[in-house]
Amino acid sequence: MSALRLLFLVPVLVLLSGAASAACETVEFDGAPFTTCRVDLAAEDLRLFLRDETGAIYGSFTRVEADLGPGRKLGLAMNAGMFHEDRAPVGLYIEDGVEEMRVITSAGPGNFGLLPNGVLCLQEGSAAILESRTYAAAPPDCRDATQSGPMLVIDGALHPRFIADGTSRNIRNGVGVEDGGQVLHLVISDAPVNFHHFARFFRDHLGVNQALYFDGRVSRLYAPGIGRADIGLPIGPIIGTVVDAAPAGG
Repeated sequence: MSALRLLFLVPVLVLLSGAASAACETVEFDGAPFTTCRVDLAAEDLRLFLRDETGAIYGSFTRVEADLGPGRKLGLAMNAGMFHEDRAPVGLYIEDGVEEMRVITSAGPGNFGLLPNGVLCLQEGSAAILESRTYAAAPPDCRDATQSGPMLVIDGALHPRFIADGTSRNIRNGVGVEDGGQVLHLVISDAPVNFHHFARFFRDHLGVNQALYFDGRVSRLYAPGIGRADIGLPIGPIIGTVVDAAPAGG
């Protein structure tokens, strides 16, 4: 086992730099390491990112941060939903009130189409995860939104298609929202796990009743406060907090 992997197995709680910053913790749950970052939406600026002002898809955390402008940086970031080969969103995508892609409610191939899937809706100071058909029936006023699938936890229950001894194991990432909508958790597994294991982390360790899968294999986390900056092929939608950059020399 590498020294880097050993570090992931030691619980650690670190505040990312910035006036209001997410707390990231790496813990072991049922024999596997997970890194989870708690975002207080009343105090933190959480956004979705897809394209720059020219319309080009960012594809990486570094390109998003470079576009934030002087005095601002990413405090935390993660890939935030499935995407096509051109990195355009597979399902619903809204950024700053503008809808780029509509919600998809039909079943289909792959993890996205494993109904029920869901929508993460970000509003000012709060968030919600809604089953996609519930969203489509009465769309809330989301400032930002991304659709992905499958749902991991639905009203406190695991997705009905998950089985405890499922053999499909991947590095996976997703999002959970606490009741009341003020606290959101971004989570990545640091070892391959199946859906059942991943979903139980949200329900049984974090205690959230609504959680949504983002992706697997391409899953990446940017958390400089714990020395983490995962790299890989270009990605589609990105979720991240924006914080004040430390003054030069500070």
